[in-house]
Amino acid sequence: MPQGTATLNFGAFPGASDASVAVTGQGAILAASLVEAWLRPETTADHSADEHMLETIKVFAANIVAGTGFTIYGFNTSQLNEPVNVFREAGRIALAAGPGRQDKQTARTKGGVGTRLNGAWSCAWAWN
Repeated sequence: MPQGTATLNFGAFPGASDASVAVTGQGAILAASLVEAWLRPETTADHSADEHMLETIKVFAANIVAGTGFTIYGFNTSQLNEPVNVFREAGRIALAAGPGRQDKQTARTKGGVGTRLNGAWSCAWAWN
């Protein structure tokens, strides 16, 4: 069973919500081959092995080109961060992170849904 590794790179901070990498040099691959890809818990220049096990990245392989290879795609499944709460302060509406929090300095910088990843992530793949 052919197998190997590839690197998904979401770019420099702030990164992107998705990334892809082409795997080539697979001369025996057929259009009907079954290809699997997954995050490999291996340290990269940007992330620890532990981060690979905990991050919200979905990885899959698609777009097989017979006699050539396939593409690995990864995207952030979006983890929910602390909620954004709306409250009234001196007659105006403000935002704050966390239940009932009224921190003026962080009101517009925390909370909500994070959708971007950054840096390089190690993937493994195999096909038959």
